[in-house]
Amino acid sequence: MKMSSLLLWLRAIKARAYVRVIGGNRELSWVITEVGLPVISLSAYIFIYRSLGAPRIYEGLVVLGGAMIPFWVGVLWSMATQFYWEKEMGNLDLFMASPMPPTALLLGMAIGGMFMSLMRTLFVIVVGVLIFHVQLSIHQPGLLTLVFLLTMTSLFSLGMAASSAYFMVGRVGMRLNQILMEPIYLLSGLYFPVTHLGRILVAFAALIPLTLGLDGVRQLVLVGGASLGFLSPRTEALALAAMTTVFTFGAVRLMRLLEQQGKQRGTMSLRWQ
Repeated sequence: MKMSSLLLWLRAIKARAYVRVIGGNRELSWVITEVGLPVISLSAYIFIYRSLGAPRIYEGLVVLGGAMIPFWVGVLWSMATQFYWEKEMGNLDLFMASPMPPTALLLGMAIGGMFMSLMRTLFVIVVGVLIFHVQLSIHQPGLLTLVFLLTMTSLFSLGMAASSAYFMVGRVGMRLNQILMEPIYLLSGLYFPVTHLGRILVAFAALIPLTLGLDGVRQLVLVGGASLGFLSPRTEALALAAMTTVFTFGAVRLMRLLEQQGKQRGTMSLRWQ
């Protein structure tokens, strides 16, 4: 890659990420809504566990699960549906006509989305520690950092791939987006140990990056978390790395297919739309 092309690529990433980093946190009402709703949900589950006399580790499971909600919401609404909304607002034509590489557009969206979701996640964890007095004890910080980063890369690479796929199918993708929200909350075990789902559902849930990432983080952050884990954190890290590779490759291929179809047919949607 030539230096001029590299600079263009980096500038495009910065410009697209800027919208998420600055613009996404500029509107206070959005921040309150995106942070407040997960806190309300996890509060209800914590009170349920306390009323049942469950071990305190379950409260930690709930807080960490609620802390991961902004990332999944970001994947669905800030990544997967982004191209569709850009088309509706008239920006997609400008993006495609510019000299900016399409992959830089996707990567900028992902980096900005990670940062935006991270701010909301930190707030949820602070609420869990200060208000509900959840005990966190970090084990193997290096492995914890690796598992968390791989969770982010696998989730947002999935979002990059979904952004092109959703755009191709138009409104069908929007309906699919709404359908996927709650089932993923269940299969990823946001508010309970994922091993309670049973072998068949756990095997299916393991195909979701959020499931493996959350399970690995819980094992490395909660006292006694390893006793409720599905796989070892190292195994989950390897699986997340494989998912990142597959989803990234799929995102690049779908982006190129989207661009090629636009040049050949004059439309980037499927013909039956």
